[in-house]
Amino acid sequence: MTDYKEIFEAIRGDPRYQRNMNWGKPRPGHPEGTVRAHIQELEDNLECLRHKLSEMDYWRLKVLIHAHDTFKSEAQPGVAIEAPSSHASLARAFLAEFCDDADLLAMLQYHDEPFALWRQFASKGKVNHERLSRLLTTIRDWNLFLAFSIVDGCSDGKEREPLRWLLRQLAGKVETCFSEADILGTCRA
Repeated sequence: MTDYKEIFEAIRGDPRYQRNMNWGKPRPGHPEGTVRAHIQELEDNLECLRHKLSEMDYWRLKVLIHAHDTFKSEAQPGVAIEAPSSHASLARAFLAEFCDDADLLAMLQYHDEPFALWRQFASKGKVNHERLSRLLTTIRDWNLFLAFSIVDGCSDGKEREPLRWLLRQLAGKVETCFSEADILGTCRA
């Protein structure tokens, strides 16, 4: 069995992780500025959901929280989520050095995909069903993925509608214990 707490500690001790913690300044969606401040906010959100999580899922989420945006400073801005130089791909490659959990690696790679799908819907008025279907087949543990989506999507400066939209799109398609009530219960807005 994989020890996610050990992976979490290894990530935090890695010089590449430490080097990137102070990157960032306030910007749309991230008024907190630095990666370090964003992580702290997400850890606070995680504590609000902890009662719904197993111990293993709690540590898996800690790993996701600490890895997901850590390489934004090294990423090429504006590239596709799957591009090798995207912050998601860089984070996935980093975590792959510590962990071979294919689903966790996929969650890192596609952690911004729901927001991208919502943006397409908001601008074009229709769902990209091919892209949504690909996400549905790529992610296996939807409970964990939605927990992370809520933890990340409920940070200050982020709209809540993308999360509500995602849950509506997934209704009847995935098994999860999370609902819109968790968005309202976790979010400070």
